[in-house]
Amino acid sequence: MILVFRLGFLAFLLLLWALAAQQMGGNVVPSPQATYLAAGRMIGEGRLLRALGDSLTVFLSGYAIAVAIGVPLGILMGGFRMLGKTLEVYVYALAATPRVAFIPLIIVMLGLGVEAKMFIVFLGALMPVLINTYAGVLAADEELIEMAQSVGAGRLRVFRRIVLPGAVPFVIVGMRLGATIGLINTVVAELYTSVKGLGGLLAVYGNTFRMAEYFVVVLMLSLIGVVVTESLRYLEQRASRWRIVR
Repeated sequence: MILVFRLGFLAFLLLLWALAAQQMGGNVVPSPQATYLAAGRMIGEGRLLRALGDSLTVFLSGYAIAVAIGVPLGILMGGFRMLGKTLEVYVYALAATPRVAFIPLIIVMLGLGVEAKMFIVFLGALMPVLINTYAGVLAADEELIEMAQSVGAGRLRVFRRIVLPGAVPFVIVGMRLGATIGLINTVVAELYTSVKGLGGLLAVYGNTFRMAEYFVVVLMLSLIGVVVTESLRYLEQRASRWRIVR
């Protein structure tokens, strides 16, 4: 039923899109048909797939590094309270600072290549992953911990069997938020550094008012976001089942 409702809502959105294109004109809002034809041309010419490959390389690399660093660091901060209390003020301060402010410094240090783009994505994705993992470890069920300790479970066993499984939903939420911000930062990085990838296509088509092609790129970014977040949602469901079984 959810799939039926989603498809129905998609049809409603397409209808609204067609009506908006008819009312505002194709130079402002292209029709779904014009966008579909533009997508076919871009795929046939190879422009869209090349840009997609460039953007996915930057996004997935920066995001993977953020997860690889953010999750273990969040676990350490939550597991060792003194370390967490020491670092959390700096983590929150960095999270509150717009990452765009670091872009000129990143360009000076790393140039305009792939490394700079990956680092911009990494900065955007790191904080949600780190903060949510830290919060998940701190939110461990105290009653379960007391029960486990009352039957002789050691600290390491409690941490591995109760604290970490309980933190899994927080970690996945952080990964989903990090993926969203990382995708946004991918476009920002491609606009500020060498103009390549999907962000580069947005700049080119936006500046030349080729709105059908522009909409194709926007929809492609939306599709990437949906695929990533739904994959993480599926991972969360599997991890939750594992936690219940354990």
